[in-house]
Amino acid sequence: MSRSFVTDSTEDLASTLTQEDSREPSDSGHEESAPPSLFRSLVLRLRICFFLFGTINNVLYVIILSAALDLVPTGTPKGIIAFCNIAPSLAAKIGWPYLLKGKIQYKQRIIGCCFMSVMGMTVVAAFNYLSMRLLGIALASLSSGLGELTFLQLSTTYTSSGVSGDALGYFASGTGCAGLLGAGLWWVLRGFGVQLGVGLSSLLPFVIPLAYFLVLPTATNFLNAGTYTPFEHDHYMGIPSAEIPAESPSMIITSNRDNASSGASSVCLTPADKWRLVRPLILRYMAPLFCVYTFEYTINQGISPTLIFAVPKPSQHPVLSHIVKSIRDYYPLWQLIYQTTVFLSRSSISLGLPPLPRKYLPVPAILQAFILIFLFLESSRGIIPPGETGQPDDDESASILWVAFFIAIEGICGGSAYVNAFYHVGHEDLDVASQDPLAFERQVQEREFKIGAIGLADTFGILTASLLAVPVEIKLCHDQISRGRELCRKV
Repeated sequence: MSRSFVTDSTEDLASTLTQEDSREPSDSGHEESAPPSLFRSLVLRLRICFFLFGTINNVLYVIILSAALDLVPTGTPKGIIAFCNIAPSLAAKIGWPYLLKGKIQYKQRIIGCCFMSVMGMTVVAAFNYLSMRLLGIALASLSSGLGELTFLQLSTTYTSSGVSGDALGYFASGTGCAGLLGAGLWWVLRGFGVQLGVGLSSLLPFVIPLAYFLVLPTATNFLNAGTYTPFEHDHYMGIPSAEIPAESPSMIITSNRDNASSGASSVCLTPADKWRLVRPLILRYMAPLFCVYTFEYTINQGISPTLIFAVPKPSQHPVLSHIVKSIRDYYPLWQLIYQTTVFLSRSSISLGLPPLPRKYLPVPAILQAFILIFLFLESSRGIIPPGETGQPDDDESASILWVAFFIAIEGICGGSAYVNAFYHVGHEDLDVASQDPLAFERQVQEREFKIGAIGLADTFGILTASLLAVPVEIKLCHDQISRGRELCRKV
């Protein structure tokens, strides 16, 4: 199946750019087999595009959080930035899948997301007023939430399970990369000042429509390229590579989805249909995602800022002393460890690792709960035992190492929960052998809805954590002061 909005002119452009992308059926009615090199070329383009989609769509979110100190006046709670940066995204993920009907207009969505992102960052850069900056942040957040929803749904439009899995895996990897890239990019751009630094970042969203219209292969390209499937995760999942003949129903749907006047365009899911589809997803996917992200961001925003230790001495810690030069360096260190492991775990499928079996999807949430409890107790009471000599330096060293270890596991749990949940939803059964084009179109819309419907779980978890983080941080700092540690007052 193809994207619904691809016009004849766009197809002509794609044909001009890559003349080998499509092949005509032979006279016998059977499609010629394409060489593996052609399929590999299509897959490479697909991977690059979805990696860019994930990176660019999420990088503005990270830049805004990284620039929070520079965007609000002194004394203004930084939590207001986090709230404006997540609440509109949640609204987009709730509104679009559940309220809109019919086939998805990907072209309009992508252009709209690009416009909102550019406008949002331009408003942040152009105005010094807090209210206007918050408005700009809200626009960028709305665009990010709608963009993530759109690209997750777009990955399901590739009827081959292998190609769809590749798209989802590289998009998830890109979202993980956004954390590292965004923090590093703002470290460079902040030297130009807020207005110029944020203004330059407003150019990034243009990468998405350029990649989409000029590089991304359509689903039709893969159907015409033969039956070769390089994506090995299907073998782990027990999913056979689908052989789709030239005149298969999926090819009919491809034509119908490109033709606004076809019967397939009249297919739409009712509210009752959507509730029937989402009900089994609540416990299977949404509850684990919500728990993982609530625990994860409560750690990041409420507990990590209080995990502060004495500055290591160069004579005793020659490596760590070059990284941590003041007590304010601990929080960025924890975030660097966290973002790195999130990136690696979200890249697990694209790196060739098998997906986590569906029955084990709650495991990351359970581990995340234990990590939250451990780090909470360490911050509040200092439960890590002293070193062998019982000296303070040994105690601090042990605490730093254990905290770094558990934060790394936290990132792995969060990233693996994200990529595996969406991977399994994207691989819900799709009957490519259906002889009814309207029935096939309905299945397509159901898959698009399901992968979009669960997206609100992680965002709602982040929003919940932002409300919990402030009282948690205050309590932990108070507990440390009561036992004679006053470092949290100096940050």
